[in-house]
Amino acid sequence: MGPLEGLKVLDLTRVLAGPYCTMILADLGADVIKVEMPVTGDDSRHFGPYQKGESAYFMSLNRNKRSIVLDLKSPEGKATLKALLMKMDVVVENFRPGTMEKLGFGYEDIKTYHPSIIYAAASGFGHTGPYSDRPAYDGVVQAMGGIMSITGQVGGEPTRVGPSVGDINAGMFTAIGILAALNHRHKTGVGQKVDVAMLDCQVAILENAIARYVVTGEVPKPAGNKHASIVPFEPFETEDGEIMIAAGNDNLWRTFCKVSGLESLASDPRFDTNPKRLENYESLRPLVAAAVREKTTAQWQLILDEAGVPNGPINTVDKVIENEQVLARDMIIEVEHPVAGKLKMPGIPVKLSATPGAILSPAPTLGQHTEEVLKEFLGE
Repeated sequence: MGPLEGLKVLDLTRVLAGPYCTMILADLGADVIKVEMPVTGDDSRHFGPYQKGESAYFMSLNRNKRSIVLDLKSPEGKATLKALLMKMDVVVENFRPGTMEKLGFGYEDIKTYHPSIIYAAASGFGHTGPYSDRPAYDGVVQAMGGIMSITGQVGGEPTRVGPSVGDINAGMFTAIGILAALNHRHKTGVGQKVDVAMLDCQVAILENAIARYVVTGEVPKPAGNKHASIVPFEPFETEDGEIMIAAGNDNLWRTFCKVSGLESLASDPRFDTNPKRLENYESLRPLVAAAVREKTTAQWQLILDEAGVPNGPINTVDKVIENEQVLARDMIIEVEHPVAGKLKMPGIPVKLSATPGAILSPAPTLGQHTEEVLKEFLGE
């Protein structure tokens, strides 16, 4: 059984940030009850691609959960929701701030009758600040949070990161916030609100871009695949493809030079330390590139692996899901859905030695567990 066995979570989320958070909790053993609108359900049920009429997008984010349908605009639906809330440890929502308050289920409302509840809210801009009532999607947050301004080729246009990192990071941070709040409740018996903004999370993961600007006064711009602070740390063309080479410190640089036939560069005063390599990047890169082009990607992998220099091919998605390391770590799993049939999806990245998580059930069909859940929790 997972480490969160016994934790009861009411999931009022939809699309990505919220469902990603509750999927993490469900994968680790929490009992996640997903509340959906009648007829239409979660918006993402209508996002392609489809397999036998079921959204692969939805199925990839809602495994291990149970689905019930409630009309939260009706008195009956509100009464049922309130009764369910009384049985829960955590409630998670990702509506625009103010929506839950209008329904009568904001944190200040719920805590009056359930003071130990953990109320987690993931939104575009958070529940405070001048932008709090503005809507947001991943692309909006990537644009406003700075990541698009530093992504892309040199001199190119701002570029959105492929995966929806604005949503996904908010989902992860919300899960972290919930676990922190649960630990506090375990010690005190008191619940609290977890307020996570997608924009905040995007700023938090800018890594060294803010540090570089604060120290140098220079606004970071797209640098292609070149690392802003480490050289060499980027892909290079090989005889038959490309390989990522990451000589992350001076020792690795010297080792790389030794095994690549570039011994003279290791002692060259222009390149013997990382700051110098960064300063003289334009002179250094062509020398490294010329040497790397002399062998195939597979040859370089063997050479660099034996030398202990971090490296890797640039895998397309079809190669990722067949990679021996990925498979050995159970990071591609197959789930049997009652309608869609077998579907491959990412596994659980957190590996716990004593209480590992597990994928025990596929994403639910709309309202699949309404009768079961109401009977279990409310005796109806």
